[in-house]
Amino acid sequence: MDSFLYSINATVPIFLVMIVGWVIKQIGVIDDHFANVANKYVFKVALPVLLFRDLAAADFKSQFDVKFVLYCMIVTTIMFSGIWICTEIFMKDDTQKGAFVQASFRSSAAILGMAFIQNMYQSTGMAPLMIVAAVPLFNIFSVIVLTFKAHPECHGSTEEQSTDKKENIKKACFNIATNPIIIGIVLGLLSSLAGLRYPVIINKTINNIAQTATPVALICIGASFEGKKAIKKIKPTVIATFLKLVGLAAIFLPIAVKMGFRNQELMAILIMLASPSTVTCFVMAKGMDNDEVLSSSIVVLTTLLSSVTLTAWIFILRNFGLI
Repeated sequence: MDSFLYSINATVPIFLVMIVGWVIKQIGVIDDHFANVANKYVFKVALPVLLFRDLAAADFKSQFDVKFVLYCMIVTTIMFSGIWICTEIFMKDDTQKGAFVQASFRSSAAILGMAFIQNMYQSTGMAPLMIVAAVPLFNIFSVIVLTFKAHPECHGSTEEQSTDKKENIKKACFNIATNPIIIGIVLGLLSSLAGLRYPVIINKTINNIAQTATPVALICIGASFEGKKAIKKIKPTVIATFLKLVGLAAIFLPIAVKMGFRNQELMAILIMLASPSTVTCFVMAKGMDNDEVLSSSIVVLTTLLSSVTLTAWIFILRNFGLI
């Protein structure tokens, strides 16, 4: 019973905030325009500031765990490569492949990861190291697969399509270099390594902005929830949801346990492996000529079911005394 209550207390408050977002959208307190603008605010301002704050405050010189960082980087690469290879082999509809691959491996690590670990441990613990190792790769790999699997509807000749592909690659490189999340991670990491300390006024300002990231993001996820989209393209949606919430964790969590990871390290790894697909999947798929309907369906279903699966994973880990 203690393990069950611990699991419920770790997950339910997060999803209740999402439900609040859905409810206030239904009664007209907020609308789609608010959700879209607030999502941009989280992506471009609040989340990068949150990542900067937590990484800048982390003592990487004394706490940097090479084994943990390498595990996160290698596993992220294996997940991406393995899913893409299997998708090329087994999926017949080429127009769905980019969206399927991205949503199957890319977690809401930065937003939900911080929320869960702060909720359980009152600090971000090893989450910043996981974010340094995995989140840039999430962004880079997503850009790569979406670029190569893009399917423009009306692009005329082969020569024009080739030109478009080159332009997409250039744009992809530019987007990677100017991604606000990656910039926040890099600046926070450099600040930590340089040992910079900021005046109280600056720290409080950064902290006030950072504290808005998680609740605003969770409210926006709830406000953006559209149940009807979850029933479209149901077969790839269900397969991707299983991979995202159960399959990958079932493969890589036992390896993490065997390698000796426990507590906050293991929670950070669980979030990396089994948190729902990030809402950014939909935004990027739509903007890069991929299947945004499939992306949206996977985001909706993984977000809905993760309240059950994450509670179950935490219950299992807690029962075995691993967290």
